Amino acid sequence: MEGRGLRAGFTTDAPPPLHMSEPLRRTAFNRLFAVVYFSAILALLYRHVRNLFLHPTTSFLSFSITLSLFISDLVLAFMWASAQAFRMSPIRRKEFPQNLKRIIKDKDFVGLDVFICTADPYKEPPMNVVNTALSLMAYDYPTEEISIYVSDDGGSVLTLFAFMEAAKFARHWLPFCREHNIMERSPHVYFCSNYQHPSSPHFDKIKVIITLQTLQL
Repeated sequence: MEGRGLRAGFTTDAPPPLHMSEPLRRTAFNRLFAVVYFSAILALLYRHVRNLFLHPTTSFLSFSITLSLFISDLVLAFMWASAQAFRMSPIRRKEFPQNLKRIIKDKDFVGLDVFICTADPYKEPPMNVVNTALSLMAYDYPTEEISIYVSDDGGSVLTLFAFMEAAKFARHWLPFCREHNIMERSPHVYFCSNYQHPSSPHFDKIKVIITLQTLQL
């Protein structure tokens, strides 16, 4: 039994972790502060109870004021206590998304349906809607498991034309994002950023295409 337990403890068949967590160093200080603060609250409530029942006053006004203060402190104490749960054990979490494809296959990913809603091409410029759609299409997710739907309540011809041009541009933009591992997948954000762009004919061609489409819209 012991030998089997040792072998199981050192097995290398365990899947790689998707995330890990570690407690923060300020946990002890948070708990110490909570104990001191809670002791002060108990002392304050004890003082209110002592004034109300052990040393009652003959004046109705003073009794009402003391009772109001007691109820107010009870409410504030409850609000403070209900906000201490996440301070008792704060943690720092680190994710490992690169291990996801080592655990499951692309066909096992959950299907995603993304809806983009727009109504007025003047309040919501078609270029912004198109950039949203292109950034979602370039998302680091199996292409067969993600579906994007656009709802144009205004039925704008301008929005339709923008998506027709975006469909042509996507043939260049999506492979470019995957080839160079682009993190800013919105074309507008990417070309307006200060990141070091790859020097390649493919990049220059994409920049020319997006400039021409912007002028057309």
